[in-house]
Amino acid sequence: MSEIRLYVTTTETKAEEILDLLSVVFGEEDFAIGTTEIDEKKDIWEASIYMMAEDEAEVQSRVADALKASFPEARLEREVIPEIDWVVKSLEGLKPVRAGRFLVHGSHDRDKIRPGDIAIEIDAGQAFGTGHHGTTAGCLEVIDSVVRSRPVRNALDLGTGSGVLAIAVRKLRNIPVLATDIDPIATKVAAENVRRNGIVSGIVTRTAPGFHSTAFSEHGPFDLIIANILARPLIRMAPKLATHLAPGGSVILSGILAGQRWKVIAAYSGARLRHVRTIWRNGWVTIHLDRP
Repeated sequence: MSEIRLYVTTTETKAEEILDLLSVVFGEEDFAIGTTEIDEKKDIWEASIYMMAEDEAEVQSRVADALKASFPEARLEREVIPEIDWVVKSLEGLKPVRAGRFLVHGSHDRDKIRPGDIAIEIDAGQAFGTGHHGTTAGCLEVIDSVVRSRPVRNALDLGTGSGVLAIAVRKLRNIPVLATDIDPIATKVAAENVRRNGIVSGIVTRTAPGFHSTAFSEHGPFDLIIANILARPLIRMAPKLATHLAPGGSVILSGILAGQRWKVIAAYSGARLRHVRTIWRNGWVTIHLDRP
């Protein structure tokens, strides 16, 4: 089944306004929406919504109605996303990703590292989190900002996947990190990537479902907790996660579709955390909260 992209080409300001409109129209429905910069100098952006072909007729009708009411000048365009075997193309098709000061690259792109880059080597096809997904890239951007502006003595990477975020924190400022995942294969891959990136100490990897491990009490409370999972489990674990956050600490959450962000923010506000900011990457959001 093909994937379809419906999009409007406009300015950055209008693209963000259309994104907000689509977030209201589609709410909690699982359609990825986002904005993409096409030409910085000419201020050309695209606001997009993605769906499977079977949903296209309904989605297109709803988008068209919303645009007609609020942005009558907008022209809705359509693109069929080509089906690609990402296993076969896992290396050749992935270019280095820059997020903040980080450069996430495969072993085939070591020559792309520039002076001043914080380079993280992750080959695709191992576990979720190569830096190319909007959630991972968003987390890297916020990690860079938080660690530069706040004291962080220890960190938790919950749902570590490939270990890319734990590695980023450790490389940024030599911060000790507990990296956990429910999947033992992911935990093994994360440990291998830690070694591949020349880190011999400071990152502890553990297989643990949720917070059901003594490792959390042994290594916490944490000044920084990163959880790149999905909206529903993030909402469910909000009270428990908050208990492991040190006073003045920060939480970075991702794996959240744009339309799901308010429920996630509400859950963590209910756990007495303060919303700092939300950033957008390709229809996904990364949320930064802290404990005042």
